[in-house]
Amino acid sequence: MTPNDIAAILLLGSFVIFLILRVPITFSLAISSILTTLYLRITLLSVVQRMVQGVNSFSLLAIPFFILAGEIMSQGGISRRLILFSNLLIGRLRGGLAQVNILASMFFGGISGSAVADVSSIGTILIPMMKEKGYDADYSVGITVTSACQGVIIPPSHNMIIYAMAAGGVSVGRLFLGGFLPGVILGLALMVISYIIAVKRKYPKEQRYSLRESLYITKDAFLGLLTAVIIIGGVISGVFTATESAAIASVYAFIITFFVYREIPLRHFPKILYASLKTLAMVMSLIAAASAFGWLLAYLKIPAAATNALLALTDNKILLLLLINVLLLVLGTIMDMAPLILITTPILYPVVVTTLGMSPIQFGVVLILNLGIGLCTPPVGSALFVGCAIGKISIEEATKGMLPLYFMMIAVLMLITFVPQVVMFIPNLIMG
Repeated sequence: MTPNDIAAILLLGSFVIFLILRVPITFSLAISSILTTLYLRITLLSVVQRMVQGVNSFSLLAIPFFILAGEIMSQGGISRRLILFSNLLIGRLRGGLAQVNILASMFFGGISGSAVADVSSIGTILIPMMKEKGYDADYSVGITVTSACQGVIIPPSHNMIIYAMAAGGVSVGRLFLGGFLPGVILGLALMVISYIIAVKRKYPKEQRYSLRESLYITKDAFLGLLTAVIIIGGVISGVFTATESAAIASVYAFIITFFVYREIPLRHFPKILYASLKTLAMVMSLIAAASAFGWLLAYLKIPAAATNALLALTDNKILLLLLINVLLLVLGTIMDMAPLILITTPILYPVVVTTLGMSPIQFGVVLILNLGIGLCTPPVGSALFVGCAIGKISIEEATKGMLPLYFMMIAVLMLITFVPQVVMFIPNLIMG
């Protein structure tokens, strides 16, 4: 066994051990990188340099702005207006509040780009409302949590920006467009299964609105919906970059929240900044630690070894893609999304894109949906934890009630894995 083989075992083995010991993911990545560097007798300054280089990227400036915009909108009443607008559109169906939940998540996820933000804002309103109107708690939580996964692939999504960086400069605009149709299909699939369950359990319909009420609700929600139009339209038209669009979205959300809707006073803005800063600190420290870890992966040629190992199992494209999906789904149940994007992209990218010929855009959407499913899957699904806390039920109860919803999510995952046109149609149509 060569020194590099021992170093690879030390790097991956110590990382897994730290995870088992419940050491925070950022420290697990950093400490395992430092231990491996010491074993290889490389100066620790190299690790520090790689960490600095990992966050010293102009494209990453979009992340703090998207986080800030999402935080402003989640506290400023936009989520409530989107719920009312969704109720106006489809609330009259059987089990209307479940349909409203999914559609509101589609709208809000397309603005915040975060599944956890979606569950926290929309779930706080809709889960208690659904339970009060006779919906089972496991159903209410399950719908809220699974529909929130639309937020990680419907543009804009800061996770797509992280993937674009990890993949070596994939077009963020094409990624945004590539996630749009799969996100809508996922929402429609969840609507179908939730309607079937609602009919079986005889859940209630929602009220009808008068024409005057409908016009008022639409007008009130329009400014919030316009945020996503500004971001996506600006990026794909080339008027501004993803970073500039995120900054503009933050300014727009600030103006709409504090000077148009005015549901919260301006003195609450420092609290919003503080909450955004806490989230940003976690994300950026994670990216820095993962950059050093990824550098060591490349130095030890672990991605090449992983490619050879996967191809040694089978050279059948379908089986390889199924195997990679299973691997990502399993990893998504034990780790959060951002570190997995940073760790798995350099390992799997050569296999999927270089060897199997999948488009980097399609692989990015497949990767992020896989890990998005992990957000609502025990034992480490952060969106699931938040939903269960709001619904006041155990993770076991929620997971059991979500089994039909998991089935639909996996079906959509298989669709975008094996039918590239689902992902590539809109990017090719609009951007060539």
